[in-house]
Amino acid sequence: MNTLMRYPRVSAGIEQARFLIAKKIPVDYDLDAPLSDLWSIHDDAMREFNRVEKIKKPEEKSLLDLKNVIADRILGNCHFCDRRCGVNRKKGKIGYCRIGAVSRYSSEFLHYGEEPKLVPSHTIFLSGCVFSCVYCQNWEISTNPDLGMPILPDDVARIIASRRGLGARNLNFVTPTPHLHTILRILAAMKVNTPVIWNSNMYHSEEAAKLLSGVVDVYLADFKYGNDACAKRYSNADHYWDTVTRNFTGAYDDSEILLRQLVLPGHIECCTQPIIEWVREHIPRVRFNLMFQYRPMYLAYKYPEINRSLTESERTYARKLLAESGICCE
Repeated sequence: MNTLMRYPRVSAGIEQARFLIAKKIPVDYDLDAPLSDLWSIHDDAMREFNRVEKIKKPEEKSLLDLKNVIADRILGNCHFCDRRCGVNRKKGKIGYCRIGAVSRYSSEFLHYGEEPKLVPSHTIFLSGCVFSCVYCQNWEISTNPDLGMPILPDDVARIIASRRGLGARNLNFVTPTPHLHTILRILAAMKVNTPVIWNSNMYHSEEAAKLLSGVVDVYLADFKYGNDACAKRYSNADHYWDTVTRNFTGAYDDSEILLRQLVLPGHIECCTQPIIEWVREHIPRVRFNLMFQYRPMYLAYKYPEINRSLTESERTYARKLLAESGICCE
Protein backbone atom coordinates (compact mmCIF):
# COMPACT_ATOMS: atom_id res chain seq x y z
CA MET A 1 0.00 0.00 0.00
CA ASN A 2 1.36 3.46 -0.87
CA THR A 3 2.51 5.03 2.34
CA LEU A 4 0.45 7.72 4.06
CA MET A 5 -1.87 8.21 1.09
CA ARG A 6 -5.07 7.11 2.80
CA TYR A 7 -4.27 8.39 6.29
CA PRO A 8 -4.82 12.13 5.56
CA ARG A 9 -8.27 11.37 4.14
CA VAL A 10 -9.25 9.44 7.24
CA SER A 11 -7.86 12.17 9.47
CA ALA A 12 -9.94 14.74 7.57
CA GLY A 13 -13.07 12.62 7.88
CA ILE A 14 -13.31 11.91 4.14
CA GLU A 15 -12.77 8.16 4.52
CA GLN A 16 -13.52 5.82 7.39
CA ALA A 17 -10.98 4.46 9.85
CA ARG A 18 -10.37 0.77 9.33
CA PHE A 19 -11.79 -0.30 12.69
CA LEU A 20 -15.11 1.31 11.73
CA ILE A 21 -15.10 -0.67 8.50
CA ALA A 22 -14.44 -3.84 10.52
CA LYS A 23 -17.56 -3.02 12.51
CA LYS A 24 -19.60 -3.25 9.30
CA ILE A 25 -18.67 -6.81 8.40
CA PRO A 26 -21.26 -9.28 9.71
CA VAL A 27 -19.99 -12.60 11.02
CA ASP A 28 -21.64 -15.55 12.70
CA TYR A 29 -19.74 -17.46 15.37
CA ASP A 30 -20.25 -19.42 18.54
CA LEU A 31 -18.55 -17.96 21.61
CA ASP A 32 -17.70 -21.50 22.73
CA ALA A 33 -16.23 -22.60 19.39
CA PRO A 34 -12.60 -23.83 19.29
CA LEU A 35 -10.06 -21.11 18.64
CA SER A 36 -9.12 -22.74 15.32
CA ASP A 37 -12.74 -22.37 14.14
CA LEU A 38 -12.81 -18.71 15.19
CA TRP A 39 -9.62 -18.06 13.24
CA SER A 40 -11.16 -19.68 10.16
CA ILE A 41 -14.23 -17.45 10.40
CA HIS A 42 -11.95 -14.45 10.96
CA ASP A 43 -9.89 -15.20 7.85
CA ASP A 44 -13.03 -15.59 5.73
CA ALA A 45 -14.33 -12.26 7.00
CA MET A 46 -11.06 -10.51 6.25
CA ARG A 47 -11.43 -11.55 2.62
CA GLU A 48 -14.59 -9.45 2.55
CA PHE A 49 -12.82 -6.42 3.95
CA ASN A 50 -12.19 -4.63 0.66
CA ARG A 51 -15.87 -4.50 -0.32
CA VAL A 52 -17.50 -3.49 2.94
CA GLU A 53 -17.92 0.24 2.38
CA LYS A 54 -21.28 -0.58 0.81
CA ILE A 55 -22.38 -2.71 3.75
CA LYS A 56 -24.34 -1.24 6.63
CA LYS A 57 -23.34 -2.02 10.19
CA PRO A 58 -24.74 -5.43 11.18
CA GLU A 59 -27.30 -5.51 13.93
CA GLU A 60 -25.52 -8.28 15.81
CA LYS A 61 -21.97 -9.64 15.53
CA SER A 62 -19.22 -8.01 13.46
CA LEU A 63 -15.66 -8.74 12.43
CA LEU A 64 -14.44 -6.38 15.15
CA ASP A 65 -16.52 -8.29 17.70
CA LEU A 66 -14.86 -11.51 16.54
CA LYS A 67 -11.41 -9.96 16.87
CA ASN A 68 -12.30 -9.13 20.47
CA VAL A 69 -13.38 -12.70 21.17
CA ILE A 70 -10.16 -14.12 19.72
CA ALA A 71 -8.01 -11.60 21.64
CA ASP A 72 -9.74 -12.61 24.87
CA ARG A 73 -8.95 -16.25 24.13
CA ILE A 74 -5.31 -15.42 23.48
CA LEU A 75 -5.18 -13.58 26.82
CA GLY A 76 -5.74 -16.95 28.49
CA ASN A 77 -2.60 -18.34 26.80
CA CYS A 78 -0.82 -15.11 26.05
CA HIS A 79 1.04 -14.79 22.78
CA PHE A 80 0.39 -11.19 21.76
CA CYS A 81 4.15 -10.69 21.43
CA ASP A 82 6.69 -13.08 19.95
CA ARG A 83 8.01 -14.09 23.36
CA ARG A 84 4.90 -16.30 23.47
CA CYS A 85 4.93 -16.70 27.25
CA GLY A 86 1.69 -18.70 27.20
CA VAL A 87 0.54 -17.52 30.63
CA ASN A 88 -3.11 -17.14 31.59
CA ARG A 89 -3.34 -13.43 32.25
CA LYS A 90 -7.08 -13.77 32.87
CA LYS A 91 -6.25 -15.75 36.01
CA GLY A 92 -3.64 -13.33 37.29
CA LYS A 93 -0.57 -15.02 35.83
CA ILE A 94 2.10 -12.76 34.37
CA GLY A 95 4.74 -13.31 31.72
CA TYR A 96 7.73 -11.27 30.61
CA CYS A 97 5.84 -7.96 30.40
CA ARG A 98 4.42 -8.46 33.94
CA ILE A 99 1.04 -7.11 32.81
CA GLY A 100 -2.13 -8.81 34.01
CA ALA A 101 -5.52 -8.76 32.34
CA VAL A 102 -6.17 -5.11 33.20
CA SER A 103 -4.30 -2.56 31.11
CA ARG A 104 -3.19 0.80 32.47
CA TYR A 105 -2.19 4.07 30.89
CA SER A 106 0.19 6.57 32.42
CA SER A 107 -1.01 9.59 30.44
CA GLU A 108 -3.07 10.76 27.47
CA PHE A 109 -2.85 14.15 25.78
CA LEU A 110 -2.62 16.01 22.49
CA HIS A 111 0.99 15.41 21.50
CA TYR A 112 2.79 17.94 19.31
CA GLY A 113 6.17 16.19 19.32
CA GLU A 114 5.44 13.48 16.75
CA GLU A 115 6.11 13.67 13.00
CA PRO A 116 4.53 16.71 11.27
CA LYS A 117 1.92 14.66 9.41
CA LEU A 118 0.61 13.31 12.72
CA VAL A 119 0.32 16.30 15.02
CA PRO A 120 -1.65 17.06 17.04
CA SER A 121 -1.82 13.38 17.91
CA HIS A 122 -4.01 12.02 20.69
CA THR A 123 -1.33 9.93 22.34
CA ILE A 124 -2.11 7.32 24.98
CA PHE A 125 0.97 6.06 26.81
CA LEU A 126 0.30 2.50 27.97
CA SER A 127 2.20 1.07 30.93
CA GLY A 128 4.68 -1.78 30.59
CA CYS A 129 6.57 -3.17 27.61
CA VAL A 130 7.63 -6.44 25.96
CA PHE A 131 11.21 -5.15 25.58
CA SER A 132 13.85 -4.24 28.17
CA CYS A 133 15.78 -1.52 26.36
CA VAL A 134 18.76 -0.49 28.46
CA TYR A 135 18.64 3.07 27.04
CA CYS A 136 14.85 3.57 27.28
CA GLN A 137 13.90 7.24 27.60
CA ASN A 138 10.49 6.29 29.03
CA TRP A 139 11.81 3.70 31.45
CA GLU A 140 9.61 4.92 34.32
CA ILE A 141 6.58 3.85 32.26
CA SER A 142 7.96 0.84 30.43
CA THR A 143 9.36 -0.87 33.53
CA ASN A 144 6.34 -0.25 35.75
CA PRO A 145 3.24 -2.04 34.41
CA ASP A 146 1.25 -1.04 37.50
CA LEU A 147 1.75 2.66 36.84
CA GLY A 148 -1.19 4.86 35.95
CA MET A 149 -4.94 4.48 35.62
CA PRO A 150 -6.71 1.20 34.84
CA ILE A 151 -8.40 1.38 31.46
CA LEU A 152 -12.19 1.27 31.29
CA PRO A 153 -12.90 1.02 27.54
CA ASP A 154 -16.15 3.02 27.56
CA ASP A 155 -14.54 5.85 29.53
CA VAL A 156 -11.48 5.96 27.29
CA ALA A 157 -13.73 5.96 24.20
CA ARG A 158 -15.42 9.10 25.54
CA ILE A 159 -12.03 10.74 26.13
CA ILE A 160 -11.00 9.88 22.56
CA ALA A 161 -14.16 11.50 21.17
CA SER A 162 -13.44 14.61 23.22
CA ARG A 163 -9.83 14.84 22.02
CA ARG A 164 -10.96 14.40 18.43
CA GLY A 165 -13.31 17.32 18.94
CA LEU A 166 -10.38 19.38 20.20
CA GLY A 167 -8.45 18.80 16.98
CA ALA A 168 -6.65 15.45 17.35
CA ARG A 169 -5.73 14.15 13.90
CA ASN A 170 -5.44 10.54 15.04
CA LEU A 171 -5.47 8.10 17.94
CA ASN A 172 -1.95 7.02 18.86
CA PHE A 173 -1.45 3.96 21.10
CA VAL A 174 2.13 3.89 22.45
CA THR A 175 3.65 0.53 23.50
CA PRO A 176 0.43 -1.26 22.57
CA THR A 177 1.41 -4.89 21.99
CA PRO A 178 0.63 -6.44 25.41
CA HIS A 179 -2.57 -4.39 25.53
CA LEU A 180 -4.07 -5.58 22.25
CA HIS A 181 -7.15 -7.06 23.95
CA THR A 182 -7.86 -3.75 25.66
CA ILE A 183 -7.30 -1.67 22.54
CA LEU A 184 -9.78 -3.79 20.59
CA ARG A 185 -12.33 -3.28 23.36
CA ILE A 186 -11.78 0.47 23.19
CA LEU A 187 -12.28 0.47 19.43
CA ALA A 188 -15.47 -1.56 19.82
CA ALA A 189 -16.78 1.13 22.18
CA MET A 190 -15.83 4.02 19.89
CA LYS A 191 -18.10 5.79 17.42
CA VAL A 192 -15.87 8.68 16.38
CA ASN A 193 -14.05 8.37 13.05
CA THR A 194 -10.32 8.78 13.68
CA PRO A 195 -7.30 6.97 12.21
CA VAL A 196 -5.69 4.43 14.54
CA ILE A 197 -1.91 4.50 14.93
CA TRP A 198 -0.03 1.46 16.25
CA ASN A 199 3.10 3.00 17.80
CA SER A 200 5.24 -0.04 18.53
CA ASN A 201 8.50 -1.98 18.33
CA MET A 202 6.90 -4.44 15.83
CA TYR A 203 7.64 -7.46 18.03
CA HIS A 204 4.06 -8.75 17.92
CA SER A 205 3.14 -12.33 17.10
CA GLU A 206 1.70 -13.59 13.82
CA GLU A 207 -1.67 -14.02 15.52
CA ALA A 208 -1.58 -10.43 16.77
CA ALA A 209 -0.76 -9.27 13.24
CA LYS A 210 -3.93 -10.96 11.97
CA LEU A 211 -5.99 -9.17 14.61
CA LEU A 212 -4.40 -5.84 13.70
CA SER A 213 -5.21 -6.33 10.02
CA GLY A 214 -8.31 -4.32 9.22
CA VAL A 215 -7.93 -2.22 12.37
CA VAL A 216 -4.69 -0.21 12.16
CA ASP A 217 -4.50 2.72 9.74
CA VAL A 218 -0.83 3.63 10.28
CA TYR A 219 2.05 1.72 11.86
CA LEU A 220 4.35 4.21 13.58
CA ALA A 221 7.00 1.56 13.81
CA ASP A 222 10.45 1.36 15.38
CA PHE A 223 13.08 -0.64 13.49
CA LYS A 224 15.76 -0.69 16.17
CA TYR A 225 18.40 -3.24 15.20
CA GLY A 226 20.00 -4.68 12.11
CA ASN A 227 20.86 -8.03 13.71
CA ASP A 228 19.87 -10.35 16.52
CA ALA A 229 22.98 -9.84 18.65
CA CYS A 230 22.38 -6.13 19.22
CA ALA A 231 18.69 -6.75 19.89
CA LYS A 232 19.55 -9.33 22.53
CA ARG A 233 22.23 -7.19 24.17
CA TYR A 234 20.25 -3.96 24.43
CA SER A 235 16.58 -5.06 24.51
CA ASN A 236 16.76 -8.72 25.61
CA ALA A 237 14.84 -9.69 22.47
CA ASP A 238 15.37 -13.06 20.81
CA HIS A 239 14.92 -13.81 17.06
CA TYR A 240 14.45 -10.08 16.55
CA TRP A 241 15.31 -9.77 12.87
CA ASP A 242 12.97 -12.50 11.64
CA THR A 243 10.12 -11.22 13.80
CA VAL A 244 10.22 -7.56 12.87
CA THR A 245 10.96 -8.08 9.18
CA ARG A 246 7.99 -10.46 9.01
CA ASN A 247 5.79 -7.86 10.68
CA PHE A 248 7.03 -4.97 8.57
CA THR A 249 6.34 -7.01 5.43
CA GLY A 250 2.84 -7.83 6.61
CA ALA A 251 2.09 -4.25 7.61
CA TYR A 252 3.40 -3.00 4.28
CA ASP A 253 0.99 -5.25 2.39
CA ASP A 254 -1.95 -4.36 4.64
CA SER A 255 -1.67 -0.77 5.82
CA GLU A 256 0.60 2.30 5.85
CA ILE A 257 3.93 2.68 7.64
CA LEU A 258 5.91 5.53 9.09
CA LEU A 259 9.18 3.85 10.06
CA ARG A 260 11.48 5.19 12.76
CA GLN A 261 15.13 4.25 13.08
CA LEU A 262 16.84 5.54 16.21
CA VAL A 263 20.53 5.77 15.36
CA LEU A 264 22.67 4.35 18.17
CA PRO A 265 26.29 5.46 18.67
CA GLY A 266 28.68 3.03 17.07
CA HIS A 267 25.86 1.08 15.42
CA ILE A 268 25.58 2.47 11.92
CA GLU A 269 27.36 -0.40 10.16
CA CYS A 270 25.68 -3.16 12.19
CA CYS A 271 22.20 -1.66 12.54
CA THR A 272 21.34 1.49 10.58
CA GLN A 273 22.94 0.42 7.30
CA PRO A 274 21.42 -3.10 7.09
CA ILE A 275 18.03 -1.69 8.05
CA ILE A 276 18.17 0.87 5.25
CA GLU A 277 19.27 -1.81 2.79
CA TRP A 278 16.46 -4.17 3.83
CA VAL A 279 13.84 -1.42 3.62
CA ARG A 280 15.04 -0.39 0.16
CA GLU A 281 14.79 -4.00 -1.01
CA HIS A 282 11.52 -5.07 0.60
CA ILE A 283 9.33 -2.10 1.65
CA PRO A 284 10.65 0.88 -0.34
CA ARG A 285 7.52 3.06 -0.23
CA VAL A 286 7.49 3.59 3.53
CA ARG A 287 8.12 7.00 5.08
CA PHE A 288 11.50 6.68 6.81
CA ASN A 289 12.35 8.87 9.79
CA LEU A 290 16.03 8.72 10.72
CA MET A 291 16.15 9.78 14.37
CA PHE A 292 19.11 11.33 16.16
CA GLN A 293 17.50 11.88 19.58
CA TYR A 294 19.51 9.16 21.33
CA ARG A 295 20.80 10.06 24.77
CA PRO A 296 22.50 7.63 27.17
CA MET A 297 19.70 7.19 29.70
CA TYR A 298 18.44 4.57 32.17
CA LEU A 299 21.03 1.73 32.18
CA ALA A 300 23.13 2.89 29.23
CA TYR A 301 25.97 3.77 31.60
CA LYS A 302 26.57 0.03 32.02
CA TYR A 303 27.34 -0.30 28.30
CA PRO A 304 30.39 1.84 27.52
CA GLU A 305 29.96 1.57 23.76
CA ILE A 306 26.60 3.40 23.87
CA ASN A 307 27.25 5.58 26.91
CA ARG A 308 27.68 8.68 24.77
CA SER A 309 25.82 10.88 22.33
CA LEU A 310 26.14 10.60 18.56
CA THR A 311 28.97 12.41 16.85
CA GLU A 312 28.33 14.79 13.97
CA SER A 313 30.18 12.45 11.63
CA GLU A 314 27.81 9.61 12.59
CA ARG A 315 24.80 11.79 11.84
CA THR A 316 26.26 12.82 8.51
CA TYR A 317 27.08 9.26 7.51
CA ALA A 318 23.61 7.98 8.44
CA ARG A 319 21.95 10.76 6.43
CA LYS A 320 24.19 9.93 3.47
CA LEU A 321 23.20 6.26 3.56
CA LEU A 322 19.52 7.10 3.62
CA ALA A 323 19.79 9.72 0.89
CA GLU A 324 21.64 7.32 -1.40
CA SER A 325 18.99 4.63 -0.84
CA GLY A 326 16.25 6.62 -2.53
CA ILE A 327 13.80 5.85 0.28
CA CYS A 328 11.28 8.59 1.05
CA CYS A 329 12.53 10.49 4.11
CA GLU A 330 10.29 11.99 6.74
